[in-house]
Amino acid sequence: MNHLILGGARSGKTRFATQAAVALAAKGYECVYLATAQALDSEMHERITRHQLDREQDSIEWLTYETPFELAETLKAIARDNRVIVVDCLTLWLTNHLLIEPKTLSEERWRKAKTMLLQALPSLRGEVYLVSNEVGCGIVPMGELSRRFVDEAGWLHQDIAKIADEVVLVTAGLPMRLKG
Repeated sequence: MNHLILGGARSGKTRFATQAAVALAAKGYECVYLATAQALDSEMHERITRHQLDREQDSIEWLTYETPFELAETLKAIARDNRVIVVDCLTLWLTNHLLIEPKTLSEERWRKAKTMLLQALPSLRGEVYLVSNEVGCGIVPMGELSRRFVDEAGWLHQDIAKIADEVVLVTAGLPMRLKG
C-alpha cells in the first residue's frame, strides 16, 4: 500500500509515518528509512541529525538509504513484501531537482523523475509512506523559483493522492485522514 502523509513544517508528519512503521515492525516488517535530504549547509545537517536521533529512540532498527535524486529507482530496488519504507521527504527530493543547473536540465530531469515515481508507485510491494510538506496553504510566494516549487509540489501531491491508498494530513501532531 502507498500512503501519502502531508503536513506543514514540524507538524508531526514524519513522526506519524515512523510510528506507523514501528507498529508494522511488531508484525514482522523490516523498516527502511529513505532519506532525500542533502546536508549542504550546517542548518540542514542539524535537521538531518535531529531526524536520526528521533529514529534512534524507536524500539526498532532502521535500515537507511540516502537517495536525493533517484527515488523511483531506489524504491523499485528495495520494496518488497514484509518491508515498510518511509520516504522523507518528497519536497526535499523536488528541491534537489529544481536546483540543478542549468534550469533547462532541471526541468527535464524533474519531469522524468516525477513520471518514473508515479509509474513505479502502483507496482511497489510492501508498505510505502511518502512524507511531504503541504505548502499550498499560504499566499503565492515572491520569486520565480519559490512559485515553481509551490506549483510543482501541489501537482505532485495531487498526482500521488490519486493513486495512493491512503492520504493523511498531519497538523499539530494530529492526523486527519483524507483518503483511505
